[in-house]
Amino acid sequence: MFWFTVLIPQKGAFENLIRGYPQLHDHAFWRHRLSEPGFDTTCLVLPEAKDMDLRIFYKILEYDTLLDSSNMTEAQWIQMAETIMKHYEEYDGFVVLHGTDTMSYTASALSFMFENIGKCVIPIFEPRSDGSDNFVSSLLIAGGLNIPEVTVFFGSKLFRGNRVRKISAHNLYAFDSPNCPPLVEVGLDIEFNKKAVFKPTVIEKCQLHAKMSKNVGLLRIFPSVVLESYGAGNIPSNRQDLFDEIAAAVKRGVIIVNITQCATGAVASPLYETGRDNTLIDALAGSLNIQSPKKLIEVTEKVFNALLLYAIEHDDDRAVKKMLDMGADVNAQNSEGRTPLHEAILKGKKPIVENLLRNGASVHLKTRCGESPLVTAIHGDDLELISLLLQCGAHLSNIDQKSVSELLSLAARSGAVKKLESLRMAGADLNMTDELRQTPLHKAVLCNFPSVVKYLIEHGADSNIQDVISCTPLDYALKLDRREIADMINKPN
Repeated sequence: MFWFTVLIPQKGAFENLIRGYPQLHDHAFWRHRLSEPGFDTTCLVLPEAKDMDLRIFYKILEYDTLLDSSNMTEAQWIQMAETIMKHYEEYDGFVVLHGTDTMSYTASALSFMFENIGKCVIPIFEPRSDGSDNFVSSLLIAGGLNIPEVTVFFGSKLFRGNRVRKISAHNLYAFDSPNCPPLVEVGLDIEFNKKAVFKPTVIEKCQLHAKMSKNVGLLRIFPSVVLESYGAGNIPSNRQDLFDEIAAAVKRGVIIVNITQCATGAVASPLYETGRDNTLIDALAGSLNIQSPKKLIEVTEKVFNALLLYAIEHDDDRAVKKMLDMGADVNAQNSEGRTPLHEAILKGKKPIVENLLRNGASVHLKTRCGESPLVTAIHGDDLELISLLLQCGAHLSNIDQKSVSELLSLAARSGAVKKLESLRMAGADLNMTDELRQTPLHKAVLCNFPSVVKYLIEHGADSNIQDVISCTPLDYALKLDRREIADMINKPN
């Protein structure tokens, strides 16, 4: 446990404590990795977790000025959001250490600042009392589960960030989400409520909206005021003056948000959840004699997931939509870590890929071998799908860069111009070097592929980079008497 005698933020204290705390940093494993080339010695690593078959590596970034949460304003929300956006492509998730007083406000603000977020952001309680457990659980969730939302972790539960409120100033379980079930509950096991997780419905990458207005007020309605309304969104129907005032405000461009005064429930909405066909579910329950609702959910999800993969295999877009409506997990991973999105990309099914993306498929989930959906599209040289995934925020930054270098090298050595184009389009650096400090241009010269040399030169390859024996691509072209290639390299663009 961490114990602080006062609640004043202390710069540098947190990371120093963590490095000596076995629950938060596996020092032996960290030392074992030190000898590996390229290992980041500034990172920390969690011990193995029984619920996950991966290790969580993490780094701590501390601001120069630390604040008590009660002193935070819109300026700090913008600072946090811009920091996350700056490092968005480098990490699989983000945990924000935060005091409790304004944590729900911060989480709600961040949730609206990040449009189409594809990774998990978790503000959590400051490191004291049960804070160490909160921190470990948050790191496991942010790094190991696919939850593309801003959330709050407190008292063993992960809540949606814009649906949580502080309900007690003293109770250990000080936060609750009366209008939305927890997304995750941590006990002896991590219970992940996949059905409750928000799923994106558009094909767009994450965008930050960092302009915040300070001119925001809360108006609580009683018979003569508007905005925080009765019941399911009601205001007096006999007050034409109120309707006129609201209509005039809307015409002036004022955004009016109508919320209920009730602790639970919501204002009436014209949108209704898609109806589900329970016939198959009932049949499964009866034929397998399943009495437990929890067990029935597990079994039906597996069946729907299998049917979803079958529909993808047979290019049945209608069946894909049906399975998703009935509860198939769009991000379910098989024993190899492949998702339905991986499978659809592998088979080149663009309409199905679009359908999956519009139903919340994550472009960031990787297989056990570290293959993201974008890498799968690169393997298939599918430029249309690469472009589509990039629109959703896919990137190569979180892929092992040694693997990217190997793909570039193999493409150059085998004369695969289309593969190089796929890699370049996906964001790969055509001047990336391998263990011999050779670029793809070196490989293309050595393997005598003029078409590859031409492509690389046309797309900005640097012909002046020297390898481990101080040779440039031009040096090799001259030594091997490959005049055509030498002329290409020497020719001004």
